[in-house]
Amino acid sequence: MAYSVQLYTVRDAIEKDLPGTIRRLAEIGYTQAEPYKFAERAEEFATAFEENGISAPTGHAPLLSADQDEIFAAAKRLGIGTVIDPFVPAEKWQDAETIRDTAARLNEAAKKGAEYGIRVGYHNHWWELESKVEGTNALEFFASLLDPEVVLEVDAYWVAVGGEDPIAVLGRLGDRVVAVHLKDGPVNEDRKAQQPAGQGKVDIWGVIAAAKNLEVGVVEFDDYSGDIFEGVAASLRYLEAGAPTGEEAAR
Repeated sequence: MAYSVQLYTVRDAIEKDLPGTIRRLAEIGYTQAEPYKFAERAEEFATAFEENGISAPTGHAPLLSADQDEIFAAAKRLGIGTVIDPFVPAEKWQDAETIRDTAARLNEAAKKGAEYGIRVGYHNHWWELESKVEGTNALEFFASLLDPEVVLEVDAYWVAVGGEDPIAVLGRLGDRVVAVHLKDGPVNEDRKAQQPAGQGKVDIWGVIAAAKNLEVGVVEFDDYSGDIFEGVAASLRYLEAGAPTGEEAAR
């Protein structure tokens, strides 16, 4: 499996120099990227991706609060097969009725996406796991309301911050999960404390194994106290080295 990088991770560099940032990620070894708000700069992304041999199987866009036709047209231009809404605020996850409304709206977005040949998904933070609705966490309740063609990108780190076991949640969500965000750290809300994969408390390889229908693993930092390019390079090196075995795994 090739690994992708969420471009929000390097947002400051992209604001200063989009082409140079994509080139640097390619030089690190990334062949895939997950752009955010890509409709606003679709042609710039397209040129940079083409020049550096980067594909974008997934992308983040505010499907529930922006022009969906514009988003899906930009996604098609960039070759994005799955558009993921990355953020519904915490207050929208506190009661069943509001969650049902969000699910219905995402189901409708998926119907429009299908007209463009594009799949639709959702990406979690921690509050969807902290909130409990009808005997389960809000994320799993939400998943039960989605049409079969709607998929999930699970951020395993935020699942853990939300108080749930990411591996257990991934097991219950099953084949609906086609992408995971791979980040590490002390498992708290301090974004600056996040670390490259393999350097924190998240069982990265357990997460990857638990996502049985996984298509793409996406490296991400919400923030980082060190050099961000060194951080994403360290994550990629860890992932490409593969899961530890034997004595190494037992340490």
